[in-house]
Amino acid sequence: QVQLVESGGGLVQAGGSLRLSCAASGGTFSSYTMGWFRQAPGKERDFVAAIYWYGGSAYDPESVNRRFTSSRDNAKKTVYLQMNSLKPADTDVYYCAAYTLDFGSDRVGSYGYWGQGTQVTVSS
Repeated sequence: QVQLVESGGGLVQAGGSLRLSCAASGGTFSSYTMGWFRQAPGKERDFVAAIYWYGGSAYDPESVNRRFTSSRDNAKKTVYLQMNSLKPADTDVYYCAAYTLDFGSDRVGSYGYWGQGTQVTVSS
C-alpha cells in the first residue's frame, strides 16, 4: 500500500512558477514509476508527466511544451513537478500517482495509487 500526499499548489500570476511535491509512504518508492495528472471540474483526468523508476521522464507535449519538469528524490521518497511560464489554462487540480499496471505511463488506468490532489490556479 502506497500513500501519496501532494503539496505546493496555490495561486500564481501568469508567467510565474510553482513546484509541486508528492511525498510517498509505504511500498518501495524507488521501484515505482510516478505520474502527474491534471483535472478540471467535470472533465477527465489528463496526463501531464511521468518519471520512471530509473529516472527517465515523459511529458504530454501538447499541454506542457517543455514548461514542466518532473524529478524525483528517492532518499526523500518524493517526486516533484516544476512548472514554469504558467498560463491560466494550466489552472487545474494536479494529482500524483504510482504506476502499478502496465497499460502505459500516460493512462489513468495504469496507476493504482493516487494522492488527494493540489489546486493550481493561474491568474491572468
